[in-house]
Amino acid sequence: MSGDCSIMAGLSASGLKTQIRNYTEVDSNVLTDAVLENIILNAQYRIFRDVPIDAERKQQSGNLVTGQETINAPAGALFIRAIQVYDSTSDATGANTYLEKKDITYLQEYISSTESAKRGKPKYYAMFGGATGESDTTSGRMMFAPVPDTTYKFRVHYNAMPVLLENNDTNYISLNFPNGLLYCCLSETYGFLKGPIDMLTLYENKYKQEVQKFANEQVGRRRRDDYTDGAVRIPVNSANP
Repeated sequence: MSGDCSIMAGLSASGLKTQIRNYTEVDSNVLTDAVLENIILNAQYRIFRDVPIDAERKQQSGNLVTGQETINAPAGALFIRAIQVYDSTSDATGANTYLEKKDITYLQEYISSTESAKRGKPKYYAMFGGATGESDTTSGRMMFAPVPDTTYKFRVHYNAMPVLLENNDTNYISLNFPNGLLYCCLSETYGFLKGPIDMLTLYENKYKQEVQKFANEQVGRRRRDDYTDGAVRIPVNSANP
C-alpha cells in the first residue's frame, strides 16, 4: 500500500488495527489482535512522552503542613508541570512563588546541610518513586526543601494520564492526532516485523512531522483567542440603550 495517508477525521481501535494490517500488507495470522494491542499501547505511551497534551492539563490544591517533607503526587498524574507555594496559610491566592525543580539528591543534601536550611518556605521540589499515572501510589511522590516551617497552601499543575485506546473505542489521541497515532504504530510495527528499514524510517519521519505540527497547534491555541486574534465580531443590537 502507498506510504502516505490522507488526513483522517479520527480512528477507532478496530479501525486502527485494520489500517496497520492494510499498510503493512500483513494479515492477522502474524499481526494478531494481541500483537497489535501491544503495539498500539506502546505507541500511545510514546506519544504521551513526546507530546504533553493540553487537554489533560490539571490543577490540584492542598496544604503543606509543618515538617512535611514529602507528599503523593496527584492521583493519575503522568508528570508534574509546576508547583506554586503561597504565602497565605489559608487560601491558594495572592503572593506565591513557583518552586524550582531539582534532583532528589540535591534536596537531600540541602536538608542535611545546616539546621537553618532545614525549615522554611519551600523553594525546591523533586520527584521520586514510580510515576505511571494510574493511581495515588503509582503517580510518584514529591519532596520539598526547605521542609515547611508552618502550613502553606500549594497548587500543583500537572498532566493526567490520558485515557488509553485499549480501554475505549476512541480516545483523545485517536480523534485529534489520528495520523500521528497511525504513523507511530506503523513505525512500531515495522520494528516488530523486522521489516524493510526504509519503511520504518519513512513512518518514523512522518510521525515526527506530525508531532511537530500537533505541538505547534497546541502552542497556537495557548497564545490566541478571538480577542487577540482579531476575529470579526458581529454587533448585537439591543432593544434598550
